[in-house]
Amino acid sequence: MENTEITILLVDDEPDILEFLGYNLEREGYKVLTARGEDYSQIAGFDAGADDYITKPIKPKLFVSRVQALLRRYKNNPEISNIIELKEFTIDKNRYVVVKDQTEISLVQKEFEILQFLVSREQKVVTREEIFANVWKDDVVVGDRTIDVHIRRIREKLGIRSIKTVKGVGYKFDEG
Repeated sequence: MENTEITILLVDDEPDILEFLGYNLEREGYKVLTARGEDYSQIAGFDAGADDYITKPIKPKLFVSRVQALLRRYKNNPEISNIIELKEFTIDKNRYVVVKDQTEISLVQKEFEILQFLVSREQKVVTREEIFANVWKDDVVVGDRTIDVHIRRIREKLGIRSIKTVKGVGYKFDEG
C-alpha cells in the first residue's frame, strides 16, 4: 500500500498545529484532511472511529513514526485490510487477485478463498472441516479430497511452499 493511497484526518483546535503536522505527513506522501475548531476529547475521538489519539506536544518525526506504526498494524491485519502483503506475494481482496513478482496470478474463487483463509490464520493449523465451514459454508457438500486438490493447485499456481500439510490434521500457512 503506497502512502499516496492513504488519507489521514487530523483534528486539532489549533490551525498552526494542523498545518505543521499536515505538512510533515504530506512530505511523507500521505493525503491529509483537517478538522478545525472542534475540541475533541480522547473518548469522543475513539467513539468517532479514531485508531489513535496523540497528545501535544509531539515532535514531527515521532508523530510520523506513530502514523506509520498504526498503518503497518492495519496493513498486516488480514481481517481488516484489503491488501495483504506477504514475503512471496500480495493478496488484493478487492480485486480478487494474487500478485507475485509483479505478475497477476489467476485463482478460481474457492482457491482464492482458501488461500485468504489460511493466510488470515498464519501459523495456526486449520482442519479441513474449518476450511469447509469458512469457504463453502453450507452451500454444497464436497468430498474430503476437494480441499487437497485446491491446495495443490494453489501451490502450483503460486509456486510457493508456505502452505504446509499437517498430516492427519489439516493445513497451515507459514512463510517461515
